[in-house]
Order: sequence, then structure tokens, then C-alpha cells
Amino acid sequence: MKTSITSLMILAVTCCSACNSDTITITYKGNTAEVSTIPNDSVVVSIKNADVKVSNNTSGSRFTYVLKGKSDNGTFSLKTTKEDRIELSDLNLTSNEGAAIIVKGKKKADSKGVTLFAKSNTDNTITITACEDTAKHKAAAIHTKGKLNITGYGKLSVIATGKGCKGINVKDDLTISDLTLNVTTSGMYLAEDTTHNGMPPFNPDDMPEEMKKQFEEMRKKFEEMAKNGELPAFPGMPQGAPNNMQPFGGGFPPMGGGNGAPAPFVKHKYIGKAKAIKSSGIVTIETGIVNVKTSTPGAEGIEGKKGVVINGGEVTVHAVDDAINANAPIYFNGGKTTAISDSNDAVDANLEGGFPMFGMANNKPLDSAIFINGGDIFAWSKAGSPEEGLDCDFNPIEVTDGTSFSIGGGMGELPSVPTAETAMQPTIVVTQLDIKAKERIDVYEADAKGKPTGAAIISITPDFDFRGSASLITSPAFKVGKKYVVKSKSTTRIVELKEQFTVCRP
Repeated sequence: MKTSITSLMILAVTCCSACNSDTITITYKGNTAEVSTIPNDSVVVSIKNADVKVSNNTSGSRFTYVLKGKSDNGTFSLKTTKEDRIELSDLNLTSNEGAAIIVKGKKKADSKGVTLFAKSNTDNTITITACEDTAKHKAAAIHTKGKLNITGYGKLSVIATGKGCKGINVKDDLTISDLTLNVTTSGMYLAEDTTHNGMPPFNPDDMPEEMKKQFEEMRKKFEEMAKNGELPAFPGMPQGAPNNMQPFGGGFPPMGGGNGAPAPFVKHKYIGKAKAIKSSGIVTIETGIVNVKTSTPGAEGIEGKKGVVINGGEVTVHAVDDAINANAPIYFNGGKTTAISDSNDAVDANLEGGFPMFGMANNKPLDSAIFINGGDIFAWSKAGSPEEGLDCDFNPIEVTDGTSFSIGGGMGELPSVPTAETAMQPTIVVTQLDIKAKERIDVYEADAKGKPTGAAIISITPDFDFRGSASLITSPAFKVGKKYVVKSKSTTRIVELKEQFTVCRP
């Protein structure tokens, strides 16, 4: 006998009307899900197959939702105004369209947001396989409207395989601590046409509204002319050639591109890149182990629109596009960060207000955009100039503490650098430094003749070749007036640190 969703809700509330627990356990079992307890009628839980929706928390309590079990086609959606907690207990949840976990929280400045907690000694996996028909941009394995805290003492793997599918998408601030978090994406750019194999020359979402209106007017006029047989010939085509001989099959090229070759037009509800972690607010990593990997063009590793702050933990990001990106300052305060980009900047801070020139904006000194205040920062771009290891355009880098060794190119000879004022810890830039794959590079203090003394201050072993890197190197061990040697099996460069910020040319 089949039980309706409504009957299931009524039955659950009736049986548990006397329950006082603020914990609700949801167990996924293949194509179905079960709810063990519902504390009172202030919470409504509805289930359809393995899709679970929780809403209407009208009580003053904060609830804990324990998710466990496995489903290859299930979801969990929470609509709440509270700082609720979602506990993952050996959960393996896959969605075949749209977000597997959706949190519709309130965007409130005083709210700490919802907490996603990986329980101790548990291994959890959240997967999304398709996003083509996803409405309202819920195209991520985990999607939240308000703030989100990801924490716990277990392991959480977030996997996005579909076109345009992100790993984690938070519409407010995101904080990560304590747990082991692995985020990987492998989907291509999801666009409105397939002419460029999923990579249009520009993102239509980035077009000014006025341009979009003009484009739409042109499209309508074009279709009207085609309908009336007034379609003009394209270059190289005879006048009056039938539509099926024209480029685009007689249709107007879609926003997002078209290279002149016939190609199918595929319209989706969502257009986007397969970024691993995206926040519309600030991404803060406090502690824990965070591993991020993307595999396709346009896919950034960690993006915090309003900033990225790394206070601790061990963070490893390997992305095709920017490994770490923000439209605001990026802070490294502690921990160990390894950021590697295959085709763009390893760390990219873009301050609002455009691309400043000559170190001034509105006749005032520019604000720093990348802050190295502590920890170990290894930022490596494989792309070559103008892409950099640490990029903040012409804004300065501020260095007060910590260790850093960047690899990359730059705009001209130098990458983004500190000024004499912002290099509060001695910092050097070594230009035209050749890097050999899997060949260790050590930085030592040197004697008057440039020979190494003592143990290595910094040691790195990149797994790629790079010819002519402009590398920013800093360490708390550096002292003005001392000599240092950057040495590998095939390269030796001696630097005399004459000032707080010193450039070493060949």
C-alpha cells in the first residue's frame, strides 16, 4: 500500500507529538529515506522517494539534523531561520540534478549561520552529477543562501562531476575548521551553446544590461528577417543562399559566442563554471585539512567575493584557473597553504575600482591587497607571464611575518611586490629563476663569499618546469645586511639583502 507525502507527515507528527528531543535523524536507503523522530509540529518534514525537505521551524529551538545512509539519487533541503546544525554520520548522498544539500537560511548580519558537522570517525561524501536544468543557480553539491560553517572531526568529500557544477556555493560567508575537507570538480563550463566546447569567449552574465537589451533586439530582428526570407548573405555565401547553408543554420548567434561554424543551440536554466568553493562573502579557513582540485577551464579553486582569510590548517589548492581568488584582500595569517594554478594566477586579489596604475589611485597610495602575516605560503603558477604566483595588480603586498616562496611570471619583469613601507619583514624577489621539475630548491643564509651556512631556511620541490620565474621569497629568518643563496642542482643565485625589499636580477 502506498502512503502519500501528506499522510507521512501527519503520521510522523502524531506519533512524536510528545517527543522532547531537538534531534531529527534521517536515514537514506537507496531510493527512499526514513525519519526516526520529529520533536513537535513546529517542524515539517516531507519525503518523496529519497528527497527530504524540512521547513517551518517556528519554535525557539535550534535543531540538529543527523543524516546517514546512502542514496544514489537523493537530496536534503532545509529551510530555516535558526542557527541549526546538520550532522553527517557516514553519509553518502548523490544528486542527479541540482544541489544534494540545500540550506535556505536567512541573510542576517548577526547570524552565525547553519553548521555542517562531520561527526568524529565518519567518512562522508556529497556528490552532484548534473546541473543543466538547475533553476536559481543551485548548481553545487552543497548550496546555502545564508552563512555556512563546515566543521567537525570526521572527513567530508564534496564531488561535482556535471557541467557547470560547483562543489560548494555559499551566498554569504563561509567558515571552515577542524575537519578533513576534500572538494573536487570535473565538469566543463556550462554555456548556452556548444560551439566552443563549453567554453564561450565571455560569460553572458558579465555583460552590461544595456548590451543584453541591444543583443536581444538584434536577435528578434534577425529572426524576423529570416522568417520573411530577407536574411542577408554572409561573407563567402551567395546572395539568397538558403538558411541551412548559412552559418548558425540561419539562426542568430547566441550570447556567449559562436565561431562561425554550424553548432547546435542548447538553452539551460543555468550558466556557470565548475568552481570548487565559491562564497559571495568571505571564505575563512581556521584549522583542519582542506584539499581542493579542479580540472577544467574557468574552474577556480577557492573564491571569496569579499575576501579570503587563512588563519591555520593545511590548505592545498590545485586549479586550472585561479587557485585562490577574491575581489577583495586576501590574508595569510597562519597554517600552510599551497596554491597551484595550471593556466592563471595561483593567488589573485582584485580590489574594487579597476586596474590601478603607477602605485596610485585617486592621487592616494594604494591599499595592500595580499597580506602575509604568518604561516607558510607556496603560490605557484605554471602559466608564465603575465600570470603570477601572487597577483594583486599594482596594489602592494604587505609582509609582516611568515614564509613564502612564489613561482610565476609578472607584468613585465616583476610580479606584484611589496613596497619599502609594506615589507615590514625583509623580502626578496629573484627574477629569471629557472625551476626544474622535482628538483629541490633550498634557501640558505650565506657567508661573505655566497656559500651556504647552516640548515636550509626554506625548501621546496615543485613538480613542474618553469623558465624565468619572478619569485617572491620571505622568511622571519631574513635580516637586512645578510647574504642569502637560492640553490638547486642546476641553479645558484646569491642575494645581498640590502633593504627591507630587495630585487635580485641575474
